[in-house]
Amino acid sequence: MHENKYTFRDPVHGFIGFNDLEWDIINSPAFQRLRRIRQLAWTDYVYPGAMHTRFEHSMGVCHIASRLFDAIIKRNMGVLRSDYNFMDSGIDRQRQIIRLAALMHDLGHGPFSHASEEVFPEKSEGKKFVHEDYSAHIATSMIGDIIRNHSYNTNNFGISIDQITDIFSPTSKETSSVLWKEIISGQMDADRMDYLLRDSYHCGVSYGRYDLDRVVDTLCLCEDSEVGGHLVGVEEDGIHAVEGLLIARFMMFTQVYFHKTRVIFDHHYEEALKSILAVDGGHFPTPIGDELRKYFDWDDWKVQAELRLGNGGEHGTRLMNRDHYRLVYSTPEIPSAQELEKYDEAVAKLAPEKVVLKDARKSWYKFQKEEIRVQTRTNGNAVAVPLATRSTIVNGLATVNQRSIYVPQDYRQTAIKILGRS
Repeated sequence: MHENKYTFRDPVHGFIGFNDLEWDIINSPAFQRLRRIRQLAWTDYVYPGAMHTRFEHSMGVCHIASRLFDAIIKRNMGVLRSDYNFMDSGIDRQRQIIRLAALMHDLGHGPFSHASEEVFPEKSEGKKFVHEDYSAHIATSMIGDIIRNHSYNTNNFGISIDQITDIFSPTSKETSSVLWKEIISGQMDADRMDYLLRDSYHCGVSYGRYDLDRVVDTLCLCEDSEVGGHLVGVEEDGIHAVEGLLIARFMMFTQVYFHKTRVIFDHHYEEALKSILAVDGGHFPTPIGDELRKYFDWDDWKVQAELRLGNGGEHGTRLMNRDHYRLVYSTPEIPSAQELEKYDEAVAKLAPEKVVLKDARKSWYKFQKEEIRVQTRTNGNAVAVPLATRSTIVNGLATVNQRSIYVPQDYRQTAIKILGRS
């Protein structure tokens, strides 16, 4: 039962359809706020086309999640019936849960998306809240009534808000959807499949492109030999398509997300936010109780208004004038021990109050327990093996550990002389 009464034209995926329930969620204040949350923060200062928002990304994730789900159902219906007792009605219900989770997974992002997370408050156990915490609370408090009372849901599914937030919440309450979590949050999830294509499109680069159709065409459930049950993986014919996905992610991080100028704008933004939020202790409100409403009012528009009023301090002024700190030293992406020693020596030579240190540390692939599984055949039997055992490309992906030194423009020439660099 896939009723699509409303359609958006998307620049990445073409036409994307939604039913009555999804349409009412999209039109809710909680979802419309995502129009005012830019996907890539201040990246447009480097790639001028990067002005897209969490609004369109969330709809794209919903579209890809549906494709992934449908591919698994098509290829593994027998397993779902025999091992999980899924009937056709249960499949339709689970598909709707996945679509709603995909739509709502980013509701909690702060102004300028991930760039805000450095000023999220701490939880009681000493860890910071993450945007998924805010997403779950916003979904529950601001969209819960739509889910509970909507005739499309009550007449067909009886889905609860907890069953939806369970898919992306860091503190899950339900256990029935464990099999499907990887579609929204995993190494091969709909979220990254959309943002790679979308960010690449809007930045005007080709790095993030990969063969989505082939990944979808080879998706399947693989038996988990360690703990039982199944994991989302690919058939052996899909190995190269998945390699393409991983390479696309590697290239987007090195060429776009960790671009030298983009990185320092995140720093200026974080410092400006601390100034703007100084009256609140330098961080955003928590997602708990009455504070959630205060947090919800923060979006890009509000931050930009504060910056215009001069409330962002020195770093806010630098953002407004594009007067960012300049790079004066960096290691290679994968530095040797000797190169890291030289970096430490360079840091020690410069005036500490003039220096901003940034690092780009990223593992492109999680091995072993969280590794993507490949379904192969041994003696006629289906066997799930880690992707790394079949892919020399995956084994060649190293953790990027680049270190960089930035200084103000008026100190740049002095720093260059001190470091003996031309």
